[in-house]
Amino acid sequence: MALGKRGGERQDALWVATGEIVKGPGSPFYVKLNAIFAETGFDKWVEERCRRFYADQTGRPGIPPGVYFRMLMIGYLEGIDSERGIAWRCADSLSLREFLGHDLTQRTPDHSTLSVIRGRIDVETHQEVFCWILKRLAEHGLLKGKTIGIDATMLEANAALRSIVRRDTGEGYAEFLETLAKESGIATPSRADLTKLDRKRKKKGSNDDWFNPHDPDAKITKMKDGRTHLGHKAEHAVDLDTGAIVAVTLQPANRGDAKSIGETLCETMENLDEVCDDSCKSPDISRVKEVVTDKGYHSNGVMRDLTEMEIRSYASEPNRGRRNWKGKEHERVAVYANRRRIRGERGKHLLRRRGELLERPFAHCYETGGMRRTHLRGHERILKRLLIHVGASNLGLLMRRLIGAGTPRALHDLAAHVQAMTEERARRLVAAVRRTAMRIVHPFARFNAAPTSAHLRFAA
Repeated sequence: MALGKRGGERQDALWVATGEIVKGPGSPFYVKLNAIFAETGFDKWVEERCRRFYADQTGRPGIPPGVYFRMLMIGYLEGIDSERGIAWRCADSLSLREFLGHDLTQRTPDHSTLSVIRGRIDVETHQEVFCWILKRLAEHGLLKGKTIGIDATMLEANAALRSIVRRDTGEGYAEFLETLAKESGIATPSRADLTKLDRKRKKKGSNDDWFNPHDPDAKITKMKDGRTHLGHKAEHAVDLDTGAIVAVTLQPANRGDAKSIGETLCETMENLDEVCDDSCKSPDISRVKEVVTDKGYHSNGVMRDLTEMEIRSYASEPNRGRRNWKGKEHERVAVYANRRRIRGERGKHLLRRRGELLERPFAHCYETGGMRRTHLRGHERILKRLLIHVGASNLGLLMRRLIGAGTPRALHDLAAHVQAMTEERARRLVAAVRRTAMRIVHPFARFNAAPTSAHLRFAA
């Protein structure tokens, strides 16, 4: 074979035959996912839902809604956090072009187009797409609805703490510290003086006094790694029988767990009712009967409300010491019943399942899925992206049932693992054959004696 040389500057051909265009081998994962969309009529269904957001005949045809939702799913499947990154990846990959239905003569949508479509389609339609995915899970027996686990995590906002201003005066943080320094007697405060003054202040990061003008929905909070940052609170409701995410809500970061559980539980019940309509045959789905949470959700009001809703609670109870139940008979009965349940065998089993099946979706969606830091501002915009992102995680659960892998990378790793296992089994087989051959040729090898001519004649 002769040495190939890379050419320098060249002029692109004016005409290219269709048969000469190089096509990629395609990804088996995306081919199977597109087959699921084709079998269930996803594109026609979502186009009918989004028809009211587009003009009938005015202007050029827009990007199909199916392409828009696929690109948001690619964000989870490929672990891309920003929409700029999603647009670049789709334009660069032949497999993703095939997944979107674009050939080499078509331009894939850029990030500005995604922003326009996201602003045009409302949150309710994104919620319908999320429920559509839940129906596909129900058809394959991956949704039960009886036992629900609820937990929350923090998302880093696309806003900086240095940009916060006072709610009453509109001063920035540095200006506010300079004012305090001058009032304390420092005429020309230096940066070290401001740092020393700020270190001694208490409650300096109150959301009641400060807000970010660029993202008013972002609240000052402590992240999982201990940093103080502006963030949002994402709360999941997970089916503890299958691991499917039944509902996701986005709430202020400073809202306590005992106050946020109501919205998430209502959203869970609405989604299960939507899945159990006449168009979806899912007899195994039942109403919510059990709710499993950690100790952050444990309060007298939450235990009482769950009891009134005829839902059994399995919430870890914090150590509050001796309690005074005067005038709180209903709360006392609910709290003691929850305490009795979590000490039983089923309660311990469900709390172990909670630790396993609630933390795993957080890692999939926000760590490897690339949504720990948001690149959008405003709860409405973030929630639209979050619903499809978490919906893609549910699709990964379905793909894991069908082909054994929930993402394209996992499918690639699975193929490499199978190949490694095959090679290992072949190596062990060859070693076993060699050992057997040695026993036949040297029948007295186990006595650590060198074979003689008599031994060889006996073996023959």
